[in-house]
Amino acid sequence: MTTRTEALLDRFLDGLQAPDPVAVWAHGSLAGGDYQEGRSDLDLIAVLDGPLAPRTVWHLARLHARLRNEPLAPLLHCTYLTPDRTADPERRHLTWAHSRLFRRTVTPVTRRELLDFGRVLYGKPPGALLPPVPDRALADFVVRDQRDFWRPTVDKAHLWHQNVWVDLGLLTFARATVTVRDGRLISKRQALDELSALGAPQEVVADIARRRYDEGDGAADDGWPSRRAVLTRDYLGPAIDGLVTSYG
Repeated sequence: MTTRTEALLDRFLDGLQAPDPVAVWAHGSLAGGDYQEGRSDLDLIAVLDGPLAPRTVWHLARLHARLRNEPLAPLLHCTYLTPDRTADPERRHLTWAHSRLFRRTVTPVTRRELLDFGRVLYGKPPGALLPPVPDRALADFVVRDQRDFWRPTVDKAHLWHQNVWVDLGLLTFARATVTVRDGRLISKRQALDELSALGAPQEVVADIARRRYDEGDGAADDGWPSRRAVLTRDYLGPAIDGLVTSYG
């Protein structure tokens, strides 16, 4: 972790002391060893002692607003739990992400990441506050996510000219495949390596490696985004269908 990332996390943790946190954890790439500063999100979970009263919510919004001029602040996302509301994976929790407050769940994937390799930034470890995630629940979630979210998204052609959809679509598919096949979680870096074995188009895999990890040359001509969209959708649709048929 670099100095800029450490500085932002230190400021965030200092500002979080007033709501009296029980624990603050990192998951995702920051915990899993695949963190790329300026590219990777800073995915955090904070467990606060007591109900999230309006005054607490105001304090959290003000804290994030004070950090907005930090270069990496747009990448810092944090979901806020309380000790009595950690068990239900369907419950929606207050979250700061994409420069706003809203509510979202802490998914079985995030929970398993926290339990397997979550990074403790403050307080109690995840195992002291989160219940175990059974392998079956984890597999069911990733298959459902592929079927109900990613498969319909493949049909939205206009999205696939954007880097973020190509990257997340393919990497999430590879990670889901390994999870249901082997019962383990892998990083995005490992998922990129897995894509070749799964038959993903090599031009697109090389393009992701070039942009995310500065590896190789990749394709860069004016027509590439359109070709890449076709290659990705032609591969990903049938690949997801096959995964759902095999493991759904």
